[in-house]
Amino acid sequence: MSVDQLPPLLLQPLLLLVSLLSNLLSALAGGGAGLVQLPVLILLGLPFPLALATHKVASVALGLGATLRHSREQSLNWGFAGFMLLAGLPGVWLGARTALVLPAQLSTAMLGLLTVGLGLYSMARPQLGATVLRRQLSLPLWFVGGAVLFAIGFVNGSLASGTGLFATLWLVSWFGLDYGQAVAYTLVMVGLVWNGAGALTLGLQGQIAWSWLPMLLLGSLLGGYLGAHLAIAKGSRLVKRAFEVLALLMGTSLLLRSF
Repeated sequence: MSVDQLPPLLLQPLLLLVSLLSNLLSALAGGGAGLVQLPVLILLGLPFPLALATHKVASVALGLGATLRHSREQSLNWGFAGFMLLAGLPGVWLGARTALVLPAQLSTAMLGLLTVGLGLYSMARPQLGATVLRRQLSLPLWFVGGAVLFAIGFVNGSLASGTGLFATLWLVSWFGLDYGQAVAYTLVMVGLVWNGAGALTLGLQGQIAWSWLPMLLLGSLLGGYLGAHLAIAKGSRLVKRAFEVLALLMGTSLLLRSF
């Protein structure tokens, strides 16, 4: 059923429900809201470019909701958050303005394979992200870490979904954070700041379904807060499992979409 056939009184509650559930899972796992929300927007009748831009704007509220919850715990090192901002934001800006060289279908397939690989890699290492193992990084290693965050930011600005999961695993494997801490940084910096920059770029181009945004924003805000609350209350083990399940599901979804 397309959006033209759906009664308005049914469309708005449906948008709220989809946004709430997808963003709650995303806030718990550190990414993956697009796994549910973006395909639903397309199925409801939005063309892909319009659905992508609308999803991008709505996802900013996910970061805001998670930020409100994590700020109460004072669990973030704002110096490290600033490092993520400086490293990743230029990549987001560049990615939002750069057409990928690879065809869209091939890019989607490659992103799907990499995302499945993230989930399998995490599953193969049971102790990964279970505890904080803060690494003593030299300046060159900090540079490498920042360069990868720049690359993740570029993908964040140019592709639909998946970058939150990439950022989460990179923070765990390279910087030694546990999954709970990594998800907190991902939601605040990627969900709020990076996505905010991408949403601003897309918004200036006018590619947004504004009438759909109120319910999507409300669902993202509530889902982000509730998901962050569950992550804090249940600890890194549950977050790790949620990350792995969503990585496998989202990667498979991207692979199927590429065919």
